[in-house]
This record gives sequence, C-alpha cells and structure tokens, in this order.
Amino acid sequence: MAEPHRWHPLLAAQEGPTGTWTLADAFDRVYGTIEIRRMSADDVRYRVSFRGEVIGWSNTLRLACERVHGEFLRNHGPNGGPIASWGPTEQTW
Repeated sequence: MAEPHRWHPLLAAQEGPTGTWTLADAFDRVYGTIEIRRMSADDVRYRVSFRGEVIGWSNTLRLACERVHGEFLRNHGPNGGPIASWGPTEQTW
C-alpha cells in the first residue's frame, strides 16, 4: 500500500519577492516570513520570522517552514495548565 499524501507547511509557502517566502493563514494574513541568506559561497541559511520577530535560523527551507508553522500552532493553544476554575471538588447542594 502506498504512503498516504501528507500536507506540509512548505506547500503553503509563497515566494515573492525572490528569496523571500511567506506563510499565510486561512484569511490570507501573513504570520511568517522566511528569507534566504548566503553566508558564503557554499553556506546558505534561512532567516525565520514569526509575526515580524526573528525566531531562529535554519539550513533548509523545509525546516524553516516547519519552525514558522510550529510557532503558529503553539500560539493557538494554551501555554500551560487550564486557567479556568472548575470550582470546589465536592458538591455543595
């Protein structure tokens, strides 16, 4: 049986201008930017930004897209335990 097709953040990356990729949400709001940087003739790095803030560097475009998208997902969930109070544990009828 063939491996099922999987979606990857690289598929959502749109290039333009040359050497710059953006990732956008379902409402076409850009949440991440990746820019290619040539450090030397044989050393290429990708500058990874999330909502205008640099969050790191990658040595492949694939990893850069994963980092931006991972940060996007982390910003949509709770950072720690629940903040809601569920009240007393015993019933007080």
